[in-house]
Amino acid sequence: MHRILAMIERDLRRFRRSPALIVISMVMPLVQLVVLGYAFGGKVKHLQLAVVDQDHSVSAIKLKEMFQAVAANARTFEPIPYTDESKALHDLRNGNVNGVVTIPPKFSRKVLSGANPRLALVEDNTDQFSAVALEGALTGMLVPFNQVSPPPRMSATATLSVVELYPYVPYIQYLLPGTIALAIFVSAMIGGGIIFIDDKARGLHEGYLVTPISKFELIMGFTLAGAIKAIIAGLVLVVFGSLIAGIPDPFNLARAARMFVLVVATALALISMMFLLMVRVNDPLVPRAIFGVLNTVLFFPSGAVYPTEAFPAWMKVITTIDPFTYAVHGFKELVLKNTGLMAIVPDLAFLFGFCAVAMAAATLLFRRTL
Repeated sequence: MHRILAMIERDLRRFRRSPALIVISMVMPLVQLVVLGYAFGGKVKHLQLAVVDQDHSVSAIKLKEMFQAVAANARTFEPIPYTDESKALHDLRNGNVNGVVTIPPKFSRKVLSGANPRLALVEDNTDQFSAVALEGALTGMLVPFNQVSPPPRMSATATLSVVELYPYVPYIQYLLPGTIALAIFVSAMIGGGIIFIDDKARGLHEGYLVTPISKFELIMGFTLAGAIKAIIAGLVLVVFGSLIAGIPDPFNLARAARMFVLVVATALALISMMFLLMVRVNDPLVPRAIFGVLNTVLFFPSGAVYPTEAFPAWMKVITTIDPFTYAVHGFKELVLKNTGLMAIVPDLAFLFGFCAVAMAAATLLFRRTL
């Protein structure tokens, strides 16, 4: 055991002498949390909507007043009056407006006669987010427009009452579990990949090979040393990420203890995976070259930024074997729902099992030769 502890001590001393490495592995995921959380978390607002009134009737005036109400309150879009529909469509194609709504001739007459009145919305569907926001805002606005006045006291129309089980979760909080897993992965990539290969390239690895330490002890020492650094990075993200994202009661000791267990399991799984990938690699450029590939293949299919239920079948195969998936799911349970350990037992079982399999495979593939 003292051989493994000596390896861990040497690795941690080296880590402490590299402040830039510490900053990169811990601060970069925090920056990503803030940027992505606020870039994708808000509602689409201040879209430019061209309004072409070809009717100039009472109903058209009522519609335009409702457009102004949306612009003043929800601010989903800002109506811009146009007299020429072709000019509005030209501006839409050039990206000057996000959509064109046309109130056709005789619109008011059709409204009064109940002859299926229609509005025309032409939208820039290259931006699906803006297009969906425009459609939703206009569709919702037509509900009160179509309402019979005065409305009936009782209605036979079936409605849906929504009850939210948890308080409102902004996107930055939804993104936090994936960001914690990403911070652990960055430390695992550096500690389990880049530093390990750099040691080989500089000849430091030879010192281990002339000692009586076994292959298993070598892999165990490398894994635990890298896992400690990854655990530190994960705990930093747990604390500061919770404060930045506004998680309620971020210093709850019971939840912090459960989070620590999951951080340890995630760190061991990811660091052992990195050693398995790098155990036969000698070129120091390889881990740097595949960092982006691994980040894409592991992070995005995990459900960190979008629900996995929307993935195609082939992508769900990746999701099933991706350790990120189980780490992200576990952190969501603990961070967003404040559940107990029983809710994440399957996640912990997979992560610890993945670590055991990866370490065993890395030990078999490790060569005590240069």
